[in-house]
Amino acid sequence: MKRLEAGTELDGFRIGACLHAGGMAHIYEVTYADGRTAPFDMVMKVPRMTAGDGAENIVGFEVEHQILQVLHGTHVPRFVAAGDLVNLPYLVMEHVQGQTLQQVLDAHTENRTRADVADIARLGASIARAAHSLHQQNTCHLDIKPANVLLHPDGHAVLLDFGLSCHAHYPDLLAEELRKAVGSPAWIAPEQVVGVRGDPRSDIFAIGVMLYELATSELPFGNPQTSGGMRQRLWMDPTPPRRLREDLPEWLQEVVLRCLAPEAAKRYPSAAHLAFDLEHPEQVKVTKRGKQIQGTPFFTHFKRWLKAAGMHYQPSPLPSQQIDEVPIVMVAVPHHEASDATLYSLRQAVARSLGIRPGARLAVVTVISPNLSSTSEHDKSETTLHRQYRTMLQQWAQPLDLGEHQTSFHVLESSDVANAIVRYAEGNNVSMIVMGAATHGLQMQRLVATVPIKVAIEAPCTVILVKQALPFEHLMG
Repeated sequence: MKRLEAGTELDGFRIGACLHAGGMAHIYEVTYADGRTAPFDMVMKVPRMTAGDGAENIVGFEVEHQILQVLHGTHVPRFVAAGDLVNLPYLVMEHVQGQTLQQVLDAHTENRTRADVADIARLGASIARAAHSLHQQNTCHLDIKPANVLLHPDGHAVLLDFGLSCHAHYPDLLAEELRKAVGSPAWIAPEQVVGVRGDPRSDIFAIGVMLYELATSELPFGNPQTSGGMRQRLWMDPTPPRRLREDLPEWLQEVVLRCLAPEAAKRYPSAAHLAFDLEHPEQVKVTKRGKQIQGTPFFTHFKRWLKAAGMHYQPSPLPSQQIDEVPIVMVAVPHHEASDATLYSLRQAVARSLGIRPGARLAVVTVISPNLSSTSEHDKSETTLHRQYRTMLQQWAQPLDLGEHQTSFHVLESSDVANAIVRYAEGNNVSMIVMGAATHGLQMQRLVATVPIKVAIEAPCTVILVKQALPFEHLMG
């Protein structure tokens, strides 16, 4: 198929400049041919269909056409229109501004620099949030790589190119028609190599590859071009990042290597959990994995190789169902005039919530007034107060059985308790908030929006109100 000429009109669109001519598709600027003003800039993506192009090009077009229409949110381009296969296949979508992660990596290579730790964590968290948004919509991207990650000027990530993706509610055309490992060799997850698609943790593996490259300027498994080369990641660990870059903190290596675990069950259970660790590095529990400098011994790799030879990956549950099973649970603990009964009732509610959700993460939060801290008195300094209240939260959580649950403790400062709780829940992909219910009489509740009521109304997730607990008006010191 020839490249479209600028000025050509097609199905009500006027073709503009060609922005990209790749191996899979050409991308053009487009406007409405009748002069209408679009609500946003648009591009047209036209798949390559020459005699030498593989079937995956046209199958990928069908997949992207199918999936892009049903996705929503700031992490994907908005769908506009599509052309049919008989005449000319194309997709018109939003032209999102920004630079790709590949451009960021290329700039570091050209300047012989490496991204600093804060930037790595910020970029990784934004990509993980984007992936989590897809997973909540029952979609696995399955081709997350630097060229497919657009970094919007306001800081959020937009994922591009859904030609290899899988939606739980639609036929998986790639699995049905091609029946082989499909993905980009450097970023493909081990289970994809053996033909298993639809696991959201495959996208977490790909994010781990990008974090590794951001940190070390190297790819953890190289860029193999054969199936045998790609299969090695079923049993092999990459060189520890801290061996390649001494200034990397242990917590970041812990995060990266957890993403790259050969078995999906040993990675983060959801992209929300990954984003949480990247945004709260002080809360990351560093294990031997984060401390190691030497590579994994040969005998360990050999045992994994034997195991991988007979390994049969099982199909995953729906992505949204899978992440619902491992939520981030937040409990708001009062710190002022809270009775033992109040703290006990909250603890019991949390225990019940965690007991039916193995692998869930617990965020223990309290809100203090900004007026409590003092710059002149040491025992009232911000650092000292935060340490004191964090210790209080840890003591509250001690009776809980948290063996398999990652737990973190957070002291927030705000004069608006409800707003602080809601903003924290929004910013950390919290799935459930546990907090005390108001004990005001009904007459007072009609007149005053209590903190629990405001949280229940405004929170982006489930809110469990524990009736026995202290009113949150007493939260503030």
